[in-house]
Amino acid sequence: MTIRLPAPGGGLRAYEPRTEPLALVPAGPPASRTVFSAAHVVADPYADTTPDGPAAVDWDATLAFRRHLWSHGLGVAEAMDTAQRGMGLDWTGAAELIRRSAAEARAVGGRIACGAGTDQLAHGTLPEIRAAYEEQLAVVEEAGAQAILMASRALAATATGPDDYLDAYGHLLRQAGEPVILHWLGPMFDPALDGYWGSTDLDAATETFLDVIAAHPDKVDGVKVSLLDARRETDLRRRLPEGVRCYTGDDFHYPELIEGDDRGFSHALLGIFDPLGPLAAEAVRLLDTGDAAGFRRLLDPTVELSRHLFRPPTRYYKTGVVLLAWLAGHQDHFTMVGGLQSARSLPHLARAYELADGLGLFPDPALAESRMRSLLAVHGVPR
Repeated sequence: MTIRLPAPGGGLRAYEPRTEPLALVPAGPPASRTVFSAAHVVADPYADTTPDGPAAVDWDATLAFRRHLWSHGLGVAEAMDTAQRGMGLDWTGAAELIRRSAAEARAVGGRIACGAGTDQLAHGTLPEIRAAYEEQLAVVEEAGAQAILMASRALAATATGPDDYLDAYGHLLRQAGEPVILHWLGPMFDPALDGYWGSTDLDAATETFLDVIAAHPDKVDGVKVSLLDARRETDLRRRLPEGVRCYTGDDFHYPELIEGDDRGFSHALLGIFDPLGPLAAEAVRLLDTGDAAGFRRLLDPTVELSRHLFRPPTRYYKTGVVLLAWLAGHQDHFTMVGGLQSARSLPHLARAYELADGLGLFPDPALAESRMRSLLAVHGVPR
């Protein structure tokens, strides 16, 4: 049976969904790479909320999705931008998410790292920004999770140059109880972060970033780089101090960066591994056996879907991620915190469905088809 999807240029076209999913079973963590999935939050669809009000989260469904990721051997990167941090989820909601997810990780033996930033501030002085970071770092560490020091909109707005970044991050790294992950999020993900590390010149910014790490290598477990520039990430990776990992955040080039070359490789901390979790974990386990060709056979075909979800404006990729979670049966609705389900067009969502279905990502293809039909019907597409 075919389903009619929006066609390029207007109108509708026929698509025949697949009938069998890709067979993937839960297994332990990959051994050759550390792999985190940044995870989305599930909104409470029955809450009477407004786009600029506090987030209403369905905690049971949100934690169940994290258990799904852990069951396939992935780590969870919590309270990051994939969880709509700064796009619907405020610090109060993020703090509760961190505490709940960290407790769940302890209960099931899952790996977790959580974002610490400054989003309780709209703006502030440098001392206020340091204090905001300290507050969030304390919440993460008290929850028993590894900290990810997220890029700060407030610091980007207040800093006058590289020295302010060196001072702020040096202060935080000296206080951190355990090695942290430093996060460099490019302006394609958040325009307010343009010029991070004190310069819009990425070469100059990279030098400041490396200076921060070089001053405190014992306090930096790794760096997450989300610039969508494979060459720049590879060059940076080769300059990291020994023992400091590079976690790719490049949702366009992740297969080649994770595979690496004779001079090293990237680990992974990726938003696209929210919908790709089981497949990605299976692919990386092939690398454990030395089967790089098998790894690429599994993962290379997913890049088209990832590039589609993360197409500009890239920060709205979360809409496609949540759509796929709904179609896959991980939640019962397509409602997002802040009403962000409306951030992508119907043709965009339909193409996401088609690409994911073609990859066999839906455990129950018939359920995914039925739900996609219901979404199309809401938009006036006749059944």
